[in-house]
Amino acid sequence: MNKEQKINYINTLKQTLNENAAMMIYHYQGLNVNQLDELRKKMREAGALLKVTKNRITKIALKDTQHQEAISLFSGQTGVALSKDPITLAKTLVNFQKNNEMLKIIGGVMDTKVLAPEDVAKIATLPTLSEARAKIVGILQAPAQKIISILLAPGAKIANLAHAKSLKKD
Repeated sequence: MNKEQKINYINTLKQTLNENAAMMIYHYQGLNVNQLDELRKKMREAGALLKVTKNRITKIALKDTQHQEAISLFSGQTGVALSKDPITLAKTLVNFQKNNEMLKIIGGVMDTKVLAPEDVAKIATLPTLSEARAKIVGILQAPAQKIISILLAPGAKIANLAHAKSLKKD
């Protein structure tokens, strides 16, 4: 890359970093091409972006972004996963790591807060936005279903009694 291409690449990377609320950093040394392709596919399905760049270029791009606190995490064969949804990103990365032990989660950044690998694992256990919404709807519907069953119970008992009486007359 010549100097102008590097500057354009850094500006594009900086824009991508600013557009995403969460960034997870991992080491991919020991993963083969098929495993990296599988990780890319899973990240795409989760709405995340996977980047493998040179650490020096990434550190330059990180300056003056919301993720600049993570500069110290870049050493070795480092990859970056970016997403607007930190929970889905963490879940995807942690689940992939369970099946591929060569992937090492180094940490991440979520809303300018630097995350340790343990923090990423904790975030992965949280429910996603859609899961949380489903739980809330379930909680809100439960009282209404109980009230309906209480109100319908006397009518059902009367209907069962009438049905039993009609069978006895035969």
